[in-house]
Amino acid sequence: MNHSILRRNHKKLLILALLVLLAAAAYMLVEVNFENQKLFRYAMRLRTPKLIVMLITAFAIGGASIVFQSIINNTIVTPCLLGMNSLYTLIHTAVVFFASTGSFLALNANASFAVDVVLMGLTATVVYSWLFQKTRHNVLYVLLIGTVLSSFFSSIQTTLTRIMDPNEYDTLLATLVASFSNINSEIILLSVLLLAAVVFVLRKDLMLLDVLTLGKEQAVNLGVDYDRSIRRLLLGVTLCIAVATAMVGPISFLGLIIANLARQLLKTYRHTQLIFGSALFGMIVLVGGQLLVEHVFTYSIPVSVFITVGGGIYFLYLLLTAKK
Repeated sequence: MNHSILRRNHKKLLILALLVLLAAAAYMLVEVNFENQKLFRYAMRLRTPKLIVMLITAFAIGGASIVFQSIINNTIVTPCLLGMNSLYTLIHTAVVFFASTGSFLALNANASFAVDVVLMGLTATVVYSWLFQKTRHNVLYVLLIGTVLSSFFSSIQTTLTRIMDPNEYDTLLATLVASFSNINSEIILLSVLLLAAVVFVLRKDLMLLDVLTLGKEQAVNLGVDYDRSIRRLLLGVTLCIAVATAMVGPISFLGLIIANLARQLLKTYRHTQLIFGSALFGMIVLVGGQLLVEHVFTYSIPVSVFITVGGGIYFLYLLLTAKK
């Protein structure tokens, strides 16, 4: 790649990073009472976990979306469009349904999170690996089957919620709606450790993404174990989506928005830049969006509503303007 393009992309990433810092500073300091130390400390205790969760969520979804698009070799397909959010919702509902609210899993947030992530990782890896293999990465077939799977998972989840205890359903409902007002701060440390472990274990596969996007035949000719790398990366994508969804709930279309904004801004094949760009865009969207939700709309509308509506419109725009 031309060195001038690399330098321009580095400058763009630096600008995005500065915008993230500005958005984070605004979120932490807007309408804070600096004169009263007790109120100031109280505001910081409330806002700091939310900010950390938003940054973690943006990194997980942004990176996972770029990697997933490279795996399937299509830039308008994201994990949420294939029903990964619906699968997580089903698994989490099933855990609550069979374990009940008085069980160890219901009382221990870290244990519940670990069970959700493990089940999600195993199920999604098996299902989607088989799906990609059978369809030979045909985008139309993948989207069609993904839509069917999403409806299937949602139908089973709806059935479980209808027959479960009303008290358990009230407890469950708060975790199924994407919101940063009721985040699960108990799993922040475990989420960071899990994401760090995923990145460390898959570091070699992530470095091969530039080669994997050339196609299976070219990658194999260059000495890459294509199928093994795809399975490992798919597992990493699944775990990242599970972590983000467990922390704040399902956020449809966020990955689609930030991944494609990063591709349009950077115009590069280097996945290190694309992943960082996507994550930074996600941080700007989430932190800036939550700032508006709290101080303009006074919590009347969750940020996930704006993301879903904007993402749906952006998805239609990408479909209509795509060259192929």
